[in-house]
Amino acid sequence: MSVVPADVLAGTPAAQGGGAGQTPPAELGPRARLWPSLAAVYRAQLSRARVARMPLLFVATFQSVGIMIMLRGVVGGGEEAHSVVAGAAIVVVAFVALNLLAQYFGQLRAGGGLDHYATLPVPPAAVVLGAAAAYASFTVPGTLVTAVFGCVLFGLPLGNLWVLVAVIPLAGAALSGLGGTFGLLAPRPELATLLGQLGMSAALLLGVLPPERMPQPVQFLRDLLPSTYGVEAYARTFDARPDWTLVGVDMAVCAAVGVVSLAVATWAYRRAAVR
Repeated sequence: MSVVPADVLAGTPAAQGGGAGQTPPAELGPRARLWPSLAAVYRAQLSRARVARMPLLFVATFQSVGIMIMLRGVVGGGEEAHSVVAGAAIVVVAFVALNLLAQYFGQLRAGGGLDHYATLPVPPAAVVLGAAAAYASFTVPGTLVTAVFGCVLFGLPLGNLWVLVAVIPLAGAALSGLGGTFGLLAPRPELATLLGQLGMSAALLLGVLPPERMPQPVQFLRDLLPSTYGVEAYARTFDARPDWTLVGVDMAVCAAVGVVSLAVATWAYRRAAVR
């Protein structure tokens, strides 16, 4: 019959690393830093999205192009054409960053995927920001194709297309935070999908249709939509002499909304991960 050595029994000095000749227990490694963790999550999510979401990106682009073709028979040009093209381009961002991200986090929560992330030594903000950045980056090709096609269709200049380099990440951050919040707070994945679809529909109707034709209450709702300021920033660049101050203000508002929405999504992640 084997005898358990006394120094391994709980509560003895040797078991606690205080005995002579005993090695103290190793300390746990430091928690991963935010930026390296964010980069790792971003690369993993971007690789996953590239494989799984490519057909849906084609659908988002085709949808926006179809809307512009349909409205071409109604909208002739001028300010209304500016709104249509800018809104259709941002709808691609809304479809992926808001709708698909809401579905992803909803499925992740329902399938226990959050438990996996909770065991990793990464900050919650890295998970949320990495996924949001990956989905926002995934919208770049479709947004550019939509914007170029819209400019050609309505006879708008292509010289300020570079503004989308700033508009896409800013609008993507705001909409990704909103989509992540929907997916993480929804009790069921079906509800997360429904909220994502409603959010994308709101971005579609309130972003593409010219605001001058909307009733005043609807214009107020449009001002509450995060993507509106990205639409306005890009639409202003089609003017003969763009007011770059107003473009900068719209981008600043979009950035501020993005910070708030991503912070709320991070809180929602912490709340969902502990359940």
